[in-house]
Amino acid sequence: MQINITNLIDDVQCYQTVRELRWPDGIACPSCQSKQVIKRGFDDTEPARQRYACHDCDTRFDDLTDTIFAGHHQPLKVWVLGLYFMGLNLSNEQIAPGVALSQRHRVK
Repeated sequence: MQINITNLIDDVQCYQTVRELRWPDGIACPSCQSKQVIKRGFDDTEPARQRYACHDCDTRFDDLTDTIFAGHHQPLKVWVLGLYFMGLNLSNEQIAPGVALSQRHRVK
């Protein structure tokens, strides 16, 4: 799958891309892998982040549950753009301005 970087700058499109990459055959529960999943609204702090509930095991999860992006305070698009720039073999100093990170947020 080829991804256009301009689409990743939009929060909604960024989450849609993560969904397509994570679940190419449809949403599945991260606990039991069931496809019996319903949408349960959106995250309060990130409106593009979909929440779900599994009918089979009653697990509640969202687009980022059990991913490397879960539990971080930066918006998803910052992480995705950072990963994209890393794929271009750019240094932290070159990446930080592109994703608007200050010195205290940079990984050493």
